[in-house]
Amino acid sequence: MSDIRTPDMVRNPETETAEPQLQPPPMFRILMLNDDFTPMNFVVDVLIRFFHKSEATANRLMIEVHQQGRALCGIYPRDIAETKLQQVETASRTSGHPLRCIIERDTDE
Repeated sequence: MSDIRTPDMVRNPETETAEPQLQPPPMFRILMLNDDFTPMNFVVDVLIRFFHKSEATANRLMIEVHQQGRALCGIYPRDIAETKLQQVETASRTSGHPLRCIIERDTDE
């Protein structure tokens, strides 16, 4: 019998005992921007429908958008954030409103 060993026969204790180092996905903030044309009730409806906010929270965020120019709608992984952004912009354009959101990387990680 030969002493030739194939790679699958060679044991490497480092790779056998090492646990994979999983990291949480990077998170992204969705910020709703103010405009002077979108009705306040539409903004509240969007916050309730797409961000699952209560009516009271949606009203508070709508006022924040109006007074401060922007408000944080939520923090999500990138694909979810991009999907929510598309949902908001599609609903806005369909209803004839210029409401916009932006996505930025969450620096509080």
